Amino acid sequence: MDRAQIEALLDRRQVDYHVAEHPAALTIGDMQKFHLDGSEGIVKNLFLRDDKKKNYYLVVVRQDKTVNLKALRRELGTRPLSFASEADLERLLGLHKGEVTPMGILNDTDRVVQVVFDKDVLEQDRLGVHPNTNTATLFLAPAELWALLEEHGNSLVTARIEQGA
Repeated sequence: MDRAQIEALLDRRQVDYHVAEHPAALTIGDMQKFHLDGSEGIVKNLFLRDDKKKNYYLVVVRQDKTVNLKALRRELGTRPLSFASEADLERLLGLHKGEVTPMGILNDTDRVVQVVFDKDVLEQDRLGVHPNTNTATLFLAPAELWALLEEHGNSLVTARIEQGA
């Protein structure tokens, strides 16, 4: 799905959201430079895989967190985790580097990517996520995002994600 399709889907679902336009942002650091209203709700997204390249995870955390992959592995009960390749990102989510977002799950037609939400993220009032392009940010309630992804059919879990290297 592209941005227009995502916005049309949100409109059909009568989701309360707003969009902030901005220059292309490849990192959270780039996003912070824009000083968007509601920027404290913008999340960081990590696209990970296990060491056998059989299981893929989209991890959604607060922007100020550094994820400890070993601790996350223990929390999820997975094999060792590392970052997935750009080729896997494009193949599975139809996204490019700098565009990782939970909305990419809507492009996962085989529903193989598991979405992992840090519990802290779900406690925020509004989340900021890219609408499958890094030149805009959608702000919406965590429950609305969860419901949208759940309806799509991918596995969704919550985890208490620890800080660390």
